[in-house]
Amino acid sequence: MYEQQRVAIIGAGAAGMMSAIYAAQNGALVTVFEKNDRVGKKLAITGKGRCNVTNDCDTQELLKNIISNPKFLYAAFSNFDTSDTKAFFENLGVPLKTERGRRVFPVSDKALDIVFALKKCMHDYGVTVNHEKVTELIQKNGKVTGLKAQGKAYEFDSVIVACGGASYPQTGSDGDGFIFAKSVGHTVTPLVPSLVPLETTENVSEIMGVSLKNVTLKIKNNQSGKIVFEEMGEMLFTHFGLSGPLVLSASCHMAKMEKGKYSAVIDFKPALDIKTLDTRILSDFSKQLNRDFQNALGGLLPSKIIPFMVKKSGIDGNTKVNNITKEQRQALISTLKSLTLEIKGFRPIKEAIITRGGVSVSEINPSTMESKKIKGLYFAGEVIDVDAYTGGYNLQIAFSTGALAGMHAAWGE
Repeated sequence: MYEQQRVAIIGAGAAGMMSAIYAAQNGALVTVFEKNDRVGKKLAITGKGRCNVTNDCDTQELLKNIISNPKFLYAAFSNFDTSDTKAFFENLGVPLKTERGRRVFPVSDKALDIVFALKKCMHDYGVTVNHEKVTELIQKNGKVTGLKAQGKAYEFDSVIVACGGASYPQTGSDGDGFIFAKSVGHTVTPLVPSLVPLETTENVSEIMGVSLKNVTLKIKNNQSGKIVFEEMGEMLFTHFGLSGPLVLSASCHMAKMEKGKYSAVIDFKPALDIKTLDTRILSDFSKQLNRDFQNALGGLLPSKIIPFMVKKSGIDGNTKVNNITKEQRQALISTLKSLTLEIKGFRPIKEAIITRGGVSVSEINPSTMESKKIKGLYFAGEVIDVDAYTGGYNLQIAFSTGALAGMHAAWGE
């Protein structure tokens, strides 16, 4: 038998609550410190409020979808994988379903069901939740001995830092974990936004709000000439540029952002090759020969985007359809198949879904999530320098690292 450990967890997000449950399950006396007035604030808004809890894939496929430091996560995923996540929530009474891209959601489509299940599970295991802001880690002779919150010192045998990254600060993820890590000598790698909207050099505010489905987005590295991302799906024009699922996914593939380095290339008709699209346009035009060009595109594009696309095609919108030349038609096809916008940069990190960068994995034991510098200090979730593509992978990182950290903190090893 292990001596009962007093474990503190900073942050009641996905990683923090899973840490608390696993620490309590393994016999620890657990206290969670959450500065918000409720637990799971960020978790409650993930997946547009639906919560993409994991991805229905095996560990090898999971590792392929980790962007930063996948090897570091091998032990965490081996201990608690995607099938464990699904079983965990279904055992808590939250039925799950799998959708396109193997994304797993609650059948109810309510992220709050996930939050409430974790909250109830913590309660059932006797976890105490203190709604206090932690301001400092306390250490002595290379070992964590507790923490300070609201001006009061608390003694603990282990502390798990699970307070998220620097994205969505309004939910509490304001970078506190990085401050705590640095304060005890840990290295924090540069923080940049990931899964984030993109700003374009060209002003697209006139088409803000236009949502596109079944389009293909390519991201071209203009310096190398290579396509770094290509996928079909949904995207959205905004007052600053581009957003939506495709764009968030694309942002993960864009390293060392510089103005002019990347371009977005949008294919509005990916299902049609150039010849087939030309035939389609000719067919549409044949039915409205006496109309102005700008009024003859309703069958091809959403009405709000037509004036913008007319300008991009270089064709006078008042030109009668029966006067459109073959060369002009080819210009229209080029615009529809490869509308190109220069990317100016990422939106601010506070608008990102996740933070890339964090506590250096070289300073954390991957088998336990314990600090290699300070005994009794553990890390879990987004505070660590690991991140993944969209599709449930980032929450799986949180659950897996949280379970591993909680278990070993409870064992005092």
